[in-house]
Amino acid sequence: MKLTRKLVLARAKASDLDSVKKLNCWGCNLTDISIFVEIPNIEVLTLSANQISSLEHISSCRHLSELYLRRNSIASLSELKHLQQLSRLKVLWLAENPCCDAEPHRYRMTVIRNLPGLHKLDNQGEHIHQSFKDNTHKSSVKSLGDICSNSQQYIVWVTIIHFSFMPKIIRILSKDHTHALEAVLLLMKDLDVEELKIVQSVTESKLRSRSRRRDSQSSVSHINTKTLNLNLSCSRLNASLVIVTKLPFTVQIKTFCFVMI
Repeated sequence: MKLTRKLVLARAKASDLDSVKKLNCWGCNLTDISIFVEIPNIEVLTLSANQISSLEHISSCRHLSELYLRRNSIASLSELKHLQQLSRLKVLWLAENPCCDAEPHRYRMTVIRNLPGLHKLDNQGEHIHQSFKDNTHKSSVKSLGDICSNSQQYIVWVTIIHFSFMPKIIRILSKDHTHALEAVLLLMKDLDVEELKIVQSVTESKLRSRSRRRDSQSSVSHINTKTLNLNLSCSRLNASLVIVTKLPFTVQIKTFCFVMI
């Protein structure tokens, strides 16, 4: 069923679409919600218990602060990309959609990573970000424990920072470079394409920096070698002069003439 202008105005008790601020269309068997490109000022939207599969047209609702989408047909979390520009969105209820069923923990992590401005997701309120950090930290340390169980003690610091362009940065410090590399590769399995691009960019920058440093050290080493050779030559010349000065004056003159020739 398509959500029409007439139904919106009737439900919102409004005279025109621009004045619609709140709308409740719970249980209307909706599949087409393209009308929302014409409702830019809506702030609270309830669309639970419908058959909605795409959030594309909600991206136009820049004033939206609360969105209720329980029990719909949203199959992929990739639909979250349509909500990333909604800077005022603080409450999202997405539970009981197909995209939430497979791995609940990963689902919550993905939502929070894509929408870092949320204050409430489903039935979890003000502590959603702290819970996300704690769970991710425990999961990472547990996995690293499998790698390092028979080795020396390792210091692992996991820092998670929420940005839309860089949601998670993980830094590992270890006394054993082999195990550090294994740990890094393990943690990289959880990164998406954008995060892997960030890792690639940082890695390339560090490689360029180390290459410049190596070239600089090589140049300094070459200069030091030339300086050492010059110092040796000077030392040998000084030693020769000392020997010559100990000879009789006539011999010194002959030696000097021989050198000049």
